[in-house]
Amino acid sequence: MNPANPYQWVEEYEAKLADLKQKSEDLTENFAAASATVTSKDGAVTVTVGPNGGLQNLQLGHRAVELGGPRLTALILETARKAQKQAATQVLELFKPLGEGTEAYQMVSDSIPDDEVEEGTDPYDEVDDEPEPAPAAPASKPAAAAPQPAPVRGRRRADDDDDDDDNPW
Repeated sequence: MNPANPYQWVEEYEAKLADLKQKSEDLTENFAAASATVTSKDGAVTVTVGPNGGLQNLQLGHRAVELGGPRLTALILETARKAQKQAATQVLELFKPLGEGTEAYQMVSDSIPDDEVEEGTDPYDEVDDEPEPAPAAPASKPAAAAPQPAPVRGRRRADDDDDDDDNPW
């Protein structure tokens, strides 16, 4: 402790607190603005995701209609995964000033997905373009439904308001 200023530790603490508060405000502001936009190599799909990985925008280029459903689906998912990884990496960078050893930093770091699709592979290769065969027609006609028994006719009772209270059926 410095005898000339016995409250030096308080001033240092307040300075660290002010610095942490500023870093927290910067993180909040930058986090809200963080997003990632990725376009597929062929330009058929462009995906924008927010800092939490949520889809914000999806644009399909002219080539998208030529791909067909299964290939287009695979390309959208691959492009979205890349955009989500970029957004998560941006968010991780935002947490660095708060400390790389913190739980918050580790939580964000752990949430970044591993590359599931190898770079340079074609997502179309994994798609089966063969149409599914139509279901086979039944070999024989189904048996006719068993006839329902005729309703039993009994004596009909007269409508009576008091009777409804005793037996609701």
